[in-house]
Amino acid sequence: MKVSGDWLTAAPTQAVCAMLETHGHQALLVGGCVRNALMHVPVNDIDISTDARPERVMELAKAAGLNAIPTGIEHGTVTVVAKDIPHEITTFRRDVETDGRRAVVAFSDHVEDDAHRRDFTMNALYARADGTVVDPLGGLSDLKARRLRFIDNAEDRIREDYLRILRYFRFHAHYGDPAEGMDPEALAAIAANTDGLASLSKERVGSEMMKLLGAPDPAPAVAAMRSTGVLGNLLPGADDRALAPLVHLESSIGLLPDPICRLTALGGADLSEALRLSKKAARQRDLLHAGVESTDTPGALGYRHGHDTAASILLLRAAMLELPLMPDALAAAQQGSAASFPIRPADLMDRFQGAALGKALKALEAQWIASEFTLSKAELLAASDQL
Repeated sequence: MKVSGDWLTAAPTQAVCAMLETHGHQALLVGGCVRNALMHVPVNDIDISTDARPERVMELAKAAGLNAIPTGIEHGTVTVVAKDIPHEITTFRRDVETDGRRAVVAFSDHVEDDAHRRDFTMNALYARADGTVVDPLGGLSDLKARRLRFIDNAEDRIREDYLRILRYFRFHAHYGDPAEGMDPEALAAIAANTDGLASLSKERVGSEMMKLLGAPDPAPAVAAMRSTGVLGNLLPGADDRALAPLVHLESSIGLLPDPICRLTALGGADLSEALRLSKKAARQRDLLHAGVESTDTPGALGYRHGHDTAASILLLRAAMLELPLMPDALAAAQQGSAASFPIRPADLMDRFQGAALGKALKALEAQWIASEFTLSKAELLAASDQL
């Protein structure tokens, strides 16, 4: 079997592979690029495994006139840039010692050693420069069935790096077959090792959660996280009951997946801290949460926050409060987002100054919003006489 695609046949990538192969070394494309190509999913990153040691990769790249960056040379990784395309080249490795977060590795000459230290069978697929697939562990059949399995013993793989618990759910959400469910052995191993999640940095956990919640439909994976104890371990107080309804509503109106909106649906205490959200993401999550609890009309939400945020709040309200999404709600939010308050401070300065001016503007704006943006400037100025 062969993989294909512009990413593979591109001259820079072929040149990097030739740089290794013409000097007697293996150049095997590996991991996400091979997996995605076989699943007809866009390829974003190009990783290459080789039996060449990192110092040798640096030497060959220099001789070929390519830019080599020792991004992780102590772990065997060199990034070779050809025509602005980065290629992460890593020497075959085998684990010597692991502690659940990082591993002590030794270089190897055998691709089988490299394959056995990876996480899932569908990620242990390699391809030569001509596209020929190399499958040391039989992962191709799992990939074709969209079946996510840990390599060898699930508990051993998890204890090597507890982040693989979250990667399991994330990969299943993006690549697994929801109709077939999840591997019972994997779920049992995950449930037995949730204590190891405490060893992970919050940044790593947050990154994985955002990637998971960005899947087209993360609800089945998050439900499995709850049943295995992972969700409660990471996000105490979180509840996934609103997630599936939210995903359905998003799909019904053609709204793209928004991880922060979906995270808001889960709830839970101290989410920003638990996942080390960026300040921007934390502000958006707080805004959505406040919007759900507010009594603002759809039009007011659109006026105050713009259509996209208003739509997210309306969908969250419907999903979390188990209410129907009113047919005209989104149209009202759109109307509000396009509305412009007709009164300016100068219009009232002949009657109000200082704090009184701000109070009058706020009162008139509230009347205008309540009228669904129908009160004219003249009507609002007349109403200001009653303030």
